[in-house]
Amino acid sequence: MILTVTLNAALDLTYRVPALTPHTSHRVTEVTERPGGKGVNVARVLAALGHDVTVTGFAGGDTGRALRERLAAEPRVTDAFAPVAGATRRTLAVVDAASGDTTQLNEPGPTVTPAEWAAFLDSYEELAHRAGTTAVALCGSLPPGVPVGAYALLIRTARAARVPVLLDTSGEPLRRGVAARPDIVKPNADELAELTGSHEPARATRDARRRGAHAVVASLGADGLLALTPDGGWRARPPKRVRGNPTGAGDSAVAGLLSGLAEGLPWPERLARAVALSAATVAAPVAGEFDPTTYEDLLARVAVTEAVPAST
Repeated sequence: MILTVTLNAALDLTYRVPALTPHTSHRVTEVTERPGGKGVNVARVLAALGHDVTVTGFAGGDTGRALRERLAAEPRVTDAFAPVAGATRRTLAVVDAASGDTTQLNEPGPTVTPAEWAAFLDSYEELAHRAGTTAVALCGSLPPGVPVGAYALLIRTARAARVPVLLDTSGEPLRRGVAARPDIVKPNADELAELTGSHEPARATRDARRRGAHAVVASLGADGLLALTPDGGWRARPPKRVRGNPTGAGDSAVAGLLSGLAEGLPWPERLARAVALSAATVAAPVAGEFDPTTYEDLLARVAVTEAVPAST
């Protein structure tokens, strides 16, 4: 069982309009609504790959209830969300059908009280130590009230349980989390530059490893992934640039890395899977999903080459 943590879960709303024009009214042609937040998105992809997943974090209010009701319909996904008094946030994505571009509006999330945070920590520790937990993913932003060092604490708990842990966040939570020595961190290029001060990916990944991460997998958008691990360094690139909606593509890459870790795949195969899933997600008509046929076609053609030396 893989455990994904989404402290700032969301109910994702997607509106599709013929063309998005500021300062005008729009007729929405399609609306979709589903459970969201980075760890929930990761869980959905992992389940589609055949893995059993438990999702945890915070859920509250009418939005939280709607999220959990929809989550119950997801196969292979178990709900272990902790209740909070505040309302789970919503995210609104407006897709411009003419250009394919997406405009995202993200609410801040509920304020978590110290008592709610303490109750979550007890539940998380039990889940991390549970027999059969093979990996943990810590994903996304922190809601108000959660300590900025929250991910560092959760990483140390997973490591105490001898369960590998992946961190996918940004800013100060990422900086503190890296110092707690996660097994994998998966920043995008901007997050990596903010962490290290370097805009040169190879140098930045080396610096991130020196700061504590065992392996760094940097997402470079349409250019694929750059990985520096204890076993070596690689670049993984999609066979072509894929047009579409990038929402959820990074979460699909995380799912690819986690599934490869859980299955014991070597790093080049993990990276190929992550890139193929990410590109297939961009190409999908619904944000954050992927077509299995497209994924398999891309997977066969992902180029993985040695890139960054293992020494730092």
